[in-house]
Amino acid sequence: MANLDHLITDAEADFAACDTATALEDAKAKYLGKTGAITEALKGLGRLSAEERPSAGAAINVVKKGVEAALNARRDAMLDAAQAEQLAGESLDVTLPARAQSVGGLHPVTLTLRRIEQLFHSIGFDVATGPEIETDFYNFTALNIPENHPARAMHDTFYVDDAHVLRTHTSPVQVHYMENALKDNKTPPLKIIAPGRVYRVDSDATHSPMFHQVEGLWVDQHVSFANLKGVVQTFLQQFFERDDLTVRFRPSFFPFTEPSAEMDMSWNGGWLEIGGCGMVHPEVFKHVNIDSEIYQGFAFGLGVERLAMLRYGVNDLRHFFNNDLRFLSQFSK
Repeated sequence: MANLDHLITDAEADFAACDTATALEDAKAKYLGKTGAITEALKGLGRLSAEERPSAGAAINVVKKGVEAALNARRDAMLDAAQAEQLAGESLDVTLPARAQSVGGLHPVTLTLRRIEQLFHSIGFDVATGPEIETDFYNFTALNIPENHPARAMHDTFYVDDAHVLRTHTSPVQVHYMENALKDNKTPPLKIIAPGRVYRVDSDATHSPMFHQVEGLWVDQHVSFANLKGVVQTFLQQFFERDDLTVRFRPSFFPFTEPSAEMDMSWNGGWLEIGGCGMVHPEVFKHVNIDSEIYQGFAFGLGVERLAMLRYGVNDLRHFFNNDLRFLSQFSK
């Protein structure tokens, strides 16, 4: 068998001339491919005698390892060159000043909710929360809303299944709270607000499928409409920081209060509707085992986004939920 030592030198020269991975693979095939020089030499071992075969095979393996070493060395050199070129193109000037980090802030609705909770807490109201997926009973029946009421229709309410809905108001929290209070042997007076997300099938410049409400409840032996008006007016005056702000009630109807009223507040020389209210209906007390002959109470509901829009001068409800940083950044300064 011919001396194959020259193949190592030849392979090193051929590999060094390659500047792409494809060219290197082609050069490899010349020596280690199916018809390469070293492969053909290995095939020729079968033609040698048994005495010649071991030494010839060992010599071929030495050459093969030398060629493979040259191939791997060239691969590593090409990889190092590619990485060096990439690093040169992505070089970082560490002497440049650092990029300024933007500072986050609270969402205007969050700011409004915190202000509401703080102000009501200052006049003795606790904050209560409840589930956003409610049963039909707590969202409707326990609040004296009849089976044929329009609010139960699919075009007004998001139904999760036949027995559960995305709550349409935070009034169910009041029912849960009164139930749990009695279970804990806690009798009135009960004073809470229930802020949180609610859901209705509605969407335009002044309505959103998801929005926030805050509802209030005060149950005691001698709670009256006068107390209701005083609480609402005091809150609004403090919220808007205007002592001249006044509140008026207009007769209305809600299934869960009797009598019921719409609440208006004086605003820019006129009147602006801000929510609904009334004295808690005896049927609601019946569901939570509170004796309406002994106790009475009032409830009210306010739209959090409505209050935020008025406080911050926003004219489109959708701005709160579009996540436009140009809008939101105004409230983080």
